[in-house]
Amino acid sequence: MVEIVRTNDLVLVGFLQSLLQNANIPVLVADAHMSALEGMTGAFPRRILVPEDHWRQARRLISEAGLEGELRHD
Repeated sequence: MVEIVRTNDLVLVGFLQSLLQNANIPVLVADAHMSALEGMTGAFPRRILVPEDHWRQARRLISEAGLEGELRHD
């Protein structure tokens, strides 16, 4: 799995997860359950992970959605 986005924005996490799943790209939101420990403060960023063989397609979709600035740099 390759990290493509790291963010505290829960709305963005949901949008990206939906975007990738609708394109049949497997996606894992890592650290999603940290909110139970942090008390919903947004202190811990969530990580969007995709399989390495879907990495380019996922980056292209996110860029086409106008969110290129959210992508992790190589």
